[in-house]
Amino acid sequence: MSMSLWESLAVFAAGIGAGTINTIVGSGTLITFPVLLATGLPPVTANVSNTLGLVPGSLSGAIGYRKELQGQRARIVRLGAVSLVGGLAGAVLLLVLPPDSFDTIVPVLIGLALVLVVLQPRLAVALRRRQEAAGGGPGRADGGPALLAGMLFSSAYGGYFGAAQGVLYVGLMGLLLHDDLQRINAVKNVVAALVNGIAAVFFLFVADFDWTAVLLIAVGSTIGGQIGAKVGRRLPPTALRGVIVTVGILAIVQLLLR
Repeated sequence: MSMSLWESLAVFAAGIGAGTINTIVGSGTLITFPVLLATGLPPVTANVSNTLGLVPGSLSGAIGYRKELQGQRARIVRLGAVSLVGGLAGAVLLLVLPPDSFDTIVPVLIGLALVLVVLQPRLAVALRRRQEAAGGGPGRADGGPALLAGMLFSSAYGGYFGAAQGVLYVGLMGLLLHDDLQRINAVKNVVAALVNGIAAVFFLFVADFDWTAVLLIAVGSTIGGQIGAKVGRRLPPTALRGVIVTVGILAIVQLLLR
């Protein structure tokens, strides 16, 4: 379908906003998806066009966080491999399940992730103490099977819809990894890029895109990714958690009301 000038500008601006917020937190889909629907695109077409358009923004954000990615290659490979499988599974589910299948559980997942983000410092310390008491060691530095399972499930959700998948990632990794929140956020950006990428490749073969929307979101989200990296890297852990919780709550409200 053809977009008017104002619709095109709205989609482009939404792409910038989504790229920015995705890099800092996640949930950029909650900006772009409603705008695409407002232009008249069918939901599935809007969803797959949005997924493809946000891939360059995720890559841009990951590049902006390249300093924090140093020394995390093994972690990225391990979590990335699991997330690719989950992202592909989620993309398949989008086309085979009824549209409302995930709607009831999505707000619950985001809410749980927000609880993990808020309580992460205390929970992580308590978990490590329990592991040390049980096994005499500091526990698994890679997060163990629990993190892999959580990332697989979160990535399946990301491939299906993707709103607030970054909140889920940060909540899981913040709880199960003993690391700085900014370094965790950097890994989140890479994983999100992989999940969006594998879902987009799958959709290329089986779904219809609005290529005008894809292009506008791609350019806008690339710009937003750089903005988000500059802003997000300067936020202290407490402020970053505050942003994550605020965006997550807004995501829950929007999902419940749509």
